[in-house]
Amino acid sequence: MDFRFTPEQEAFRQEVIAFAKREWAPLGVPATAVGVLTGDEWDKCMAFRRKLGGTGWIGVAWPEAYGGLGKSVLHQMIFHEEMVYYGAPIDYNGYVVAPSLLAVGSEEIKRKFVGMTIRQEIVWCQGYSEPNAGSDLAGIQTQVRRDGDDFVVNGSKIWTSQAHFAEYIHLLARSDQDAPNHQAISYFVMDMKSPGISMTPLIDAGNEHHFNQIFFDNVRVPAGNIIGEWNQGWRSAMRGLENERGSNMLYIAICRRLFDGMLRYLESQPRTPVRRDAVMRHKLAQTAIDVEVGRMLAYRVGWLNMQGKPFNAQASIAKLWATELQKRVAQHNAELLGQYGALWHDARAPMRSEVSDSLFGTIPNTIAGGTSEVQRDIIAARGLGLPRR
Repeated sequence: MDFRFTPEQEAFRQEVIAFAKREWAPLGVPATAVGVLTGDEWDKCMAFRRKLGGTGWIGVAWPEAYGGLGKSVLHQMIFHEEMVYYGAPIDYNGYVVAPSLLAVGSEEIKRKFVGMTIRQEIVWCQGYSEPNAGSDLAGIQTQVRRDGDDFVVNGSKIWTSQAHFAEYIHLLARSDQDAPNHQAISYFVMDMKSPGISMTPLIDAGNEHHFNQIFFDNVRVPAGNIIGEWNQGWRSAMRGLENERGSNMLYIAICRRLFDGMLRYLESQPRTPVRRDAVMRHKLAQTAIDVEVGRMLAYRVGWLNMQGKPFNAQASIAKLWATELQKRVAQHNAELLGQYGALWHDARAPMRSEVSDSLFGTIPNTIAGGTSEVQRDIIAARGLGLPRR
């Protein structure tokens, strides 16, 4: 792996940083709220996204034929790293569905939805998990059947992030009751305004409305909205999940933000005893090392992708390392602040309650996109070649 970025890539990084500081930071939305935006915050988010859509950076590594800029995967990772580090909101579901659309979607569906995603004219949500199918995603029970020129969907999806704002959902449904699980799933794009869709909000541990449960009652989907082939949805969706785990810098950028925020806070508090605590200083030093290790693991995935080499196990390594590190950083930050670290949405809380928010917010990241246990299974089987049993 080449650890150096080209001058052009470094110039792109500075351009992204300048845009994030200029267009997002002044809006006053807490960085920790990027995934849980409501009301006025959501309006600010969408105003920012519309400006971002004009840059073309959402599709910086996607083909120019569909509105992308045709640059490298590393450009995409640089963009993600700096956007997340500065707390700027990106619709990450677009980065899950678009690779599948580009790989196996029809020409019509690619030209419609990829361009809309790049221009930020569309908000996506993901319809994968179900009440009885989370980590065992192949066990989904939502049904889809053919009916003339349409498909008809019945069932339910759960833990659907930002579904109450989304305009389209990309979802998996069981299309063959007799075939083995992985060979009986189809993948679709569905308009969230379709008749027969209802929704129940789910309030998370941070008392935020981020998740939802969606119900489908004979919802009709045009046949042209299928992604890939009938009964081949599992393979199509896995392309997007690999991209989610490996090609964005979401998790490690959050680690950087949490760690650097604490350093800035400690630098502003010269009289705090923590600065003279040898144990805490060693923990800070170790965290600095761990964050840089996470960045290199993530960029290694991008480099392997560019070389045309397999990166499935390496993506799981990077995801596992970064999400587990997030929890450690959040807990360490709380230790550094002592009792003040437990203050939650309180005017006296240091760092605008980011420490207490992160204690709640980093836990779901060890579940979303594949749990830590699933990542370890992938590393063992596909990285180390160990038997499944």
